Amino acid sequence: MPFVHIELVEGRTQEQLTKMMEDVTEAISKNVGAPKEAVHVIITELAKDRLAQAGEWKK
Repeated sequence: MPFVHIELVEGRTQEQLTKMMEDVTEAISKNVGAPKEAVHVIITELAKDRLAQAGEWKK
């Protein structure tokens, strides 16, 4: 059973996250032959003030 972990900076709507999850599930099912019921999508949202790049806080 496939597990897909996605990390995003917070700020997307529930509708956007739902559509992304549906599209990812479809792609995994199509490309590896797993039934959609077996695909797990885990979405982790990072707080905007908890992300740094090149030693600098992202704004």
